[in-house]
Amino acid sequence: MATQGKLMPHSSAPMFNQNRLKLGTFSANCSSGMAVTKVAERWDNNWENNLDLVKQCDEAGIEFMLPIARWIGYGGDTDFHGDVLETVTWAAGLAAHSQNIQVFATVHTAFNHPIVVAKQLATLDQLSNGRIGLNVVAGWNKPEYDAFGVDLPSEHNDRYAMAQEWFDYVSRLWKEDHAFDWEGTFFRGKGVYGRPHPVQSRIPVINAAASEEGRAFAMRNADFLFTPVFDFDQAKATVDEISQKSASVGRDVNVLTFCTVVCRPTQQEAEDYLHWYANENADWDAVDNLMTLQGMHAQSFTKEALGMFRDRFAAGHGGFPLVGTPDHIADQLALLSETGVAGTTLSFVDYAKEFPFFRQEVLPRLEAKGLRTPVK
Repeated sequence: MATQGKLMPHSSAPMFNQNRLKLGTFSANCSSGMAVTKVAERWDNNWENNLDLVKQCDEAGIEFMLPIARWIGYGGDTDFHGDVLETVTWAAGLAAHSQNIQVFATVHTAFNHPIVVAKQLATLDQLSNGRIGLNVVAGWNKPEYDAFGVDLPSEHNDRYAMAQEWFDYVSRLWKEDHAFDWEGTFFRGKGVYGRPHPVQSRIPVINAAASEEGRAFAMRNADFLFTPVFDFDQAKATVDEISQKSASVGRDVNVLTFCTVVCRPTQQEAEDYLHWYANENADWDAVDNLMTLQGMHAQSFTKEALGMFRDRFAAGHGGFPLVGTPDHIADQLALLSETGVAGTTLSFVDYAKEFPFFRQEVLPRLEAKGLRTPVK
């Protein structure tokens, strides 16, 4: 039998540290990041910039980096998300150039075979000494299904039936020492096994879901539900709902969300810059294409939210806005934490250039509020 790496307890993962408010980045592997804008300084997702960003985040004690798995862009003048670094390869490179941060790989269950993914992530977990994470995506974007020559299931629950079998298959490959046969509805295999196993006793799992079927999947399998937040009342209601639903199945699932950050010395500077990039220079064709596809094939956003938050989609793919001075942003994050949200991702127009000011000014304020502990 192959020698296994030393197992780490699940709770030792960076995602399960003692910070009340976990912080991460989102979509740094994608062109323009989360800002659907035409400004020249929009995020360039090349490898050098991603390497710069992971080193900054790692040194600052940021818990995780989360990519978007995207295969077809959204058009417009910028072809928003038309240039994307593949997430498993991206995670491998970032893990090799960092020491403490959790790096997630985002994987579509419809496009990636479970035997391959199980092997890839187990390898990455050894490479990173137990810092890989899995973001499971059941799939929703029809142009991507078309690109792969795969039919998008017409019923939402069919996507999650496949995702559940996929996840069960991967999970078994990570645990079984001996060969087994798999005879499922969507996958079949004979004499299957997957060694080495991950270093972590269980790799942390994120799942983004808003539909009933999606959230049921998250309750069964995920450690974190990744979901949009529109205001503090809705955030608290979501946390309460997820706490009750996960407790009803004997699990503890936490809520993560995503935020758009424009942090400047004065409130006026922040608001002026938001207006500049997300209104005057928004790529509105890409915004509308994105919102149309989200509304047609995904249930991450309600129809009401899609109608109300067009500006937020331009600013940051629908993320909760953190716009203002360091004091204001720290206060907003404290209010977000009070709702019970376990953490949030942060996106900037230019992540690597804007993060240093956030690190210098906002992180100490969060530490003073008891939301985070200083990096040793």
